[in-house]
Amino acid sequence: MNDSPLKEFLSSCYKNVNFMIGFIIVLSIIILAIFADQIAPYGYDEAHPQDILVGPSSQYLFGTDNMGRDLFSRIVYGTRITLKVALIGAGLELILGVTIGLICGYFGGFWDRALTFIADMTWCIPGMIMALAVVTIIGSGLTNAIIAIALVGWASYARMVRAKTMSIKNQAFIETGISFGESSPSIMFRYILPNIIPVLIVTISMELPGIVMSTTTLSFLGVGSQPPSPDWGLMVSEGINFISRGPWLCIFPGLALIYTVFGFNVLGEGLRDLLDPRMKSQ
Repeated sequence: MNDSPLKEFLSSCYKNVNFMIGFIIVLSIIILAIFADQIAPYGYDEAHPQDILVGPSSQYLFGTDNMGRDLFSRIVYGTRITLKVALIGAGLELILGVTIGLICGYFGGFWDRALTFIADMTWCIPGMIMALAVVTIIGSGLTNAIIAIALVGWASYARMVRAKTMSIKNQAFIETGISFGESSPSIMFRYILPNIIPVLIVTISMELPGIVMSTTTLSFLGVGSQPPSPDWGLMVSEGINFISRGPWLCIFPGLALIYTVFGFNVLGEGLRDLLDPRMKSQ
C-alpha cells in the first residue's frame, strides 16, 4: 500500500537537512519567546546598580549592561520582538503584495500598468533608504518600523503573484468558473490564489531574514524600538558606547541575531527544496 501524500511529505522533510536544521533553530526561538518569563532569571528592565558592566559569570550568563541589567534576560525577551517583527511584517507584505499582484495579473490594462509602475518604483529605490524616509514621515517606534519595512517589501510579492496569475487565468478551470457566473474576486481568491500558495510559502520563508534584519537596522539607527526595549538592534547600538569596557554588550545580541537570521535562511532553503523543486539548490 502506497504511503499517503502527508507521510511522503513528512518523510521528505525529515530527509531534508536544511529544513530540519532551520526548523530546530526557529523552534528554539519560538520556545524562548513563549517561555521567556520562565527562562529569563530577571526582568528585561530589572536593574542591579551594584553590578554595572559585570562580565559573563554564573550569576549573569551574558554579563550586565551599563545600567546593571542582565543581558541574557534581555536577549531572551528580545526573541518576542523578533517573532513579532517577522509575523506582522511578513503578514503586511503578504496582504499588500498578493492583493495588488492578483489585481494586476487578472485585470491587466490600466490597473496593471499603474500598479506595476508603482511596484517597479518601489523595487528600484534602495529599501533601507525608503524605509528611513517612511519612518521619518510617520514617526519612530517598532510598529512604525514594521509598517515602513512592509511598505518597502511588498513589491517582490506583487511581481511574483502577478506573473503566476497571468499564467493561470487563461486555463480551462478558470474559464469554467467564469462560465458559471463566478465573480472576479471569487475567481482570484478561490481559484487562482490556492494555486499560488506553495510559491508564496517559499517566498515568505526567504523574505523573513530580510524583514528581521531591516527592522533591527532601523532600531540600531534609533528610529525603531525605543529604550528600554530589549530589541537586539537597539542593544547593539547602546553597547557600542561601551565596546572597550564591555564587548559582550555587542557580541551576544549580535550572535542572537546571526542565529535567528541563519535559522530563517536555512529553513527557507529547505522549504524551497520541498515545495518548489524547480528552484532546488544544487
